[in-house]
Amino acid sequence: MVTGEKLASGSSDGLLNVGHPTRQTDVEQHLSVCSKICFAIGGAPSQIAGSATAFFLQIYLLNVAQISPFQASVVLFVGKAWGAVTDPLVGFFITKSPWTRIGRLMPWMVGCAPFVVVSYFYLWFVPPFSGKFIWYLSFYCLYQTLITCSHVPYSALTMFLSSDQRERDSATAYRMTMEVLGTLVGAAVQGQIVASAHTMKHCSALNLSAPPPENSSSAHITLVPDYLSHAKEVYMIAAGVIGGMFLLCTLVMFLGVREKDDPYAPCSGKPVPFHRGFLLVMRHWPYLTLTGAFLFISVAVQLVQSNFVLFCTYAVDLRDHFQYIVLTILMSAAASIPLWQRFLARFGKKTAAYCGITWMMPFTILLVCIPNLTMAYVVAVASGLSVAASLLLPWSMLPDVVDDFRLANPDSRGHEAIFYSFYIFFTKFASGISLGVSTLCLQFAGYDTGACQQPRPVVYTLNLLIGAAPVAFILTGLTILLLYPITEQVRQKNKLALDQLRKQGCSTGSETDGLGGNV
Repeated sequence: MVTGEKLASGSSDGLLNVGHPTRQTDVEQHLSVCSKICFAIGGAPSQIAGSATAFFLQIYLLNVAQISPFQASVVLFVGKAWGAVTDPLVGFFITKSPWTRIGRLMPWMVGCAPFVVVSYFYLWFVPPFSGKFIWYLSFYCLYQTLITCSHVPYSALTMFLSSDQRERDSATAYRMTMEVLGTLVGAAVQGQIVASAHTMKHCSALNLSAPPPENSSSAHITLVPDYLSHAKEVYMIAAGVIGGMFLLCTLVMFLGVREKDDPYAPCSGKPVPFHRGFLLVMRHWPYLTLTGAFLFISVAVQLVQSNFVLFCTYAVDLRDHFQYIVLTILMSAAASIPLWQRFLARFGKKTAAYCGITWMMPFTILLVCIPNLTMAYVVAVASGLSVAASLLLPWSMLPDVVDDFRLANPDSRGHEAIFYSFYIFFTKFASGISLGVSTLCLQFAGYDTGACQQPRPVVYTLNLLIGAAPVAFILTGLTILLLYPITEQVRQKNKLALDQLRKQGCSTGSETDGLGGNV
C-alpha cells in the first residue's frame, strides 16, 4: 500500500508516471525541420490575435465601442493584470497535470483553442445594450485567461523538444520567425479589413493632420451612424478570420510536434513542492536580471504598439498609411530574425541584445521630430530590427537560465512552467500598467471620443508615448541587463555539465530498469 501511495503521489504531480516515454538518446535530440516548423506554427495564433489587440483594441474601444478613455484604461489594465495573475496559476496547474498519451502540455493548448476563439470574437462585438464597459472588461479578462492557458504550456514546450542547446536555440529561432510572421499576418489582416473604419473619409474635408486652435478643445465632428455600423461590421469580420487562423495553426502544431520527457530528471525521488520551487526560482539571480531587463524593454515596445495607430491618426498626417507602416515594421522584423540568430551565435546573446534593442531609440525620436512619410518608412525598417531582437532574445536566453538553475539545484525538478509563467506574469503586469496609464494620460489630456480631430494636449501626449517614454524604458532595461551573469563562456560550461548530467540520468535509468527486470 505504501508503494502504491507513493506512485499515486508521483502521478498526481505529473512527474513520476509509469506511462512516461523513455529518455532521449543522442539521435532523438536532433529535431527535424518539419518538427521545428510545426512547433513554430503553434506560436503564431497567439501572436496573430495579440498583434490585432495590441495595435487596434485601444482605438476600437475609444472610437467604435465609444467608451470613455478612463473606462478603456480600466479595461486594458485590469485585463492585462488579470492575465498576468493567471500565468502563475496556470503554471501551478501544469506542474500538477498528469502525463497523457499526447504529453503533459499539449492537452492544455489543444483543449483551450476553441474557447479562445469564442472569447476573442466577442471581444470585438459591440453589444446592443448599455453596460459596454462591463462587457469588454469581462470578455477581455476571459480572453486573457484562456490565451494564458494556451501560451504558458507552449512557451514551456521548448524545454521538452530536445536536451541539446543548439537544437532548442534553432527551434526558438524558427518559433520567433513564425511569431513575427504571425504578428505580421495579424496586423495585415486586421489592418486591411478595418482600415476603412479609420481613414476619416466620413469627416469633412478639413486639414485633419493639424490640431485645432489653442482655444478649441477638439473638432466637433463625430462619426455618423452609418459609418459607425460599418466600423462594427468590419471589426467582427476581422475577428472571425483571425479566429479561424488560430484553430488551423493549433491543429498543425498538434499533428507535427511530439512532446518529450525531461532528460535531466532523476529516476526516483519526491518532487519539490510548488511553493518551494517558486522560492528557489525567485532567488535565482540570472532569472531576476533577465526578467527585469526585458520587462522594461517589453513595456517600451508595448507603448509604441498600442499608441501607434492613434499617433498616426491624430498626431501626424499618416492616417491613410498607418497599416502599411505597421506592415513595414513587421516585415523588417521577420526578415531580420535569421540575421539575429546568426549574430547571437557568433557574438553572444547578451551582445546581440544590446546591439539590437539600442538601435530602436534614435529612430523613435526621429519619427516624433520629423513626422513625414519618408522618415516614417525609414523608422519602420529600423524599428523592425529592434522588434525582432526584443522578441527573439528573451525566449532564446530563458532556456539558458533554466539550464543554469538545473545545475545549481540538481535535486529540484519540474519547475520549467514556473520560469515561463512568471516571466509572462511580470511582463504582462507591467504592460497592463503602462497601457492603463497611457490611456489615462489621454483622458487627462482631453481626448474626445469619436472626434475626427483631437486637442493639442492629446497630440503632445501621443508624441511622448511614442518617443520619450519608450526610450526611457529601454535605457532602464539595458542597464539591468548589464547585471545578467550568463555569458557565452558560462553557457558553454553549463552545456558540458548538463551533457554529463544527462548521461548519468540515462545510466541510472538503465540500472533501474535492469533491477526492475530482475525483480
